[in-house]
Amino acid sequence: QVQLVESGGGLVQAGGSLRLSCAASGRTFSSSAMGWFRQAPGKEREFVATINWRGSYTYYGDSVKGRFTISRDVKNTVFLQMNSLKPEDTAVYYCAAGERSTVRGRDYAYWGQGTQVTVSS
Repeated sequence: QVQLVESGGGLVQAGGSLRLSCAASGRTFSSSAMGWFRQAPGKEREFVATINWRGSYTYYGDSVKGRFTISRDVKNTVFLQMNSLKPEDTAVYYCAAGERSTVRGRDYAYWGQGTQVTVSS
């Protein structure tokens, strides 16, 4: 079993920065890929970023590429550094853990409860 808890969400002005964290626990975490997804009201869940188990591979959704950075540390925490934030980034952000780094939410077996990010204009 893997448990994920997101934190770091909040209100930020457009153009600002915010860093999300996802604390993970469970003995299988070290072999798990991690992903970030987001969902705005009335919208489909959107892929944001993913990172493989050792941190050697990352991939980003087109809407965030160049602005967001995903990373992870040896303490089983994954981060999402969000820069140059736009109002369109407003959503609930979820971290997820799975066997492989993919863009499909269904490939991730474990999910956090989400953290709200609101970008004001």
